[in-house]
Parts: sequence; C-alpha cells; structure tokens
Amino acid sequence: MNNGIDITLNAPLKHGIVDGFTLERVVLANPLTPSTFALGRPVMQTALATDFSHVKPQDTSFTGGGLRDFFVYRDLGIAKATHGKVVAQLVRANLAPELGTGWHRHEAEFHIVIMLKGWARFMYGEKETLVEAGDCVHQAPGIAHYLFDYSPDMEYLEIVSPADFKSIDVDAPCAVPAPTPWQASPAI
Repeated sequence: MNNGIDITLNAPLKHGIVDGFTLERVVLANPLTPSTFALGRPVMQTALATDFSHVKPQDTSFTGGGLRDFFVYRDLGIAKATHGKVVAQLVRANLAPELGTGWHRHEAEFHIVIMLKGWARFMYGEKETLVEAGDCVHQAPGIAHYLFDYSPDMEYLEIVSPADFKSIDVDAPCAVPAPTPWQASPAI
C-alpha cells in the first residue's frame, strides 16, 4: 500500500520500518549515487555521476604538451568520463633528467603514482625515495616534492583529483642529489 509519501534517509534503514511505518519506497540521500528501493528491491537508476569509458592503447597516443616538457603523456579518458573530477594518465620519460621537476606541491585532493616500468627518484620533503616498477606512492595533498632522477624506460600511471590540479613552486627544504646520466646508445 503506497500512501504517496517518499522518505529521504540520511541514516541506515532497519527492517523497512521508520517510526512504526512500513516503507515500500525509499530514496536514499547520497548525492553521488542516488539509489531507490521499492518493496525491498533496488530500482535501476538511469542518471550517473560519471560516464562509461573504455580506452584501448590504440585510442590515444603519448604526446608532449603536458605539465613537464621532458615527459610525454597518454590520456586515459578518465577526466572526460568523470567530468573533471579525476585524471588518469600514463607518464613516460622522454628526455634525460637534467634539472628535474624542481621543488613543488600540488593543489589536489588525491594523488597517486604507480610505477609501471623503470624507476624514479623523488625527494619528499627531506626524504629521498626510490620508486621502482610495481611501487605505489600516495602523494599526500600539499606535500613538497621533487622528481629529480629517472630511468630512460620510466613509465608510471598517475591518478589525481581534481583533473585540473595545480602545480605550485615551493622553496627548497634541502639539497637534491644529482641525477644519473643516461648512457648513450652505441652507434650501429
């Protein structure tokens, strides 16, 4: 029996009863994923906060023009699919490290780096950190850091929120070690 009253809950529903009334339809208050239940069964929602995305390697290529000119970037379509909430991109070494990124921090709510190939050396504050293939680094919001060295085959997955995060130069808290020179390829 439906009396036409919808109840929006901000707390867990227990046994379909609120203040002695048995509920047939409940709209749960969650701004990211609205859910409706009718007679105890979920009802399919058509409005999504993000779009479906499936990007294959041949769909996008590595290009310059990203944050750093010594890297190339491959967009994975996540910024578009999430309407700017998150960016996911592959970052690959393009030129040998000379000056690195310089000391900076990001205005971001969330930032991780997953090293896929090779290695990179970072300074996080005054701590030197070697990040190798298979490693995952969560860069805490606002942490001062400096990527100063990396292998020629370095490639990492970077996931950041929001997609339009800012990079801000900061004063150096300490000296940075010299990068490892890349070996020249032998002439053929």
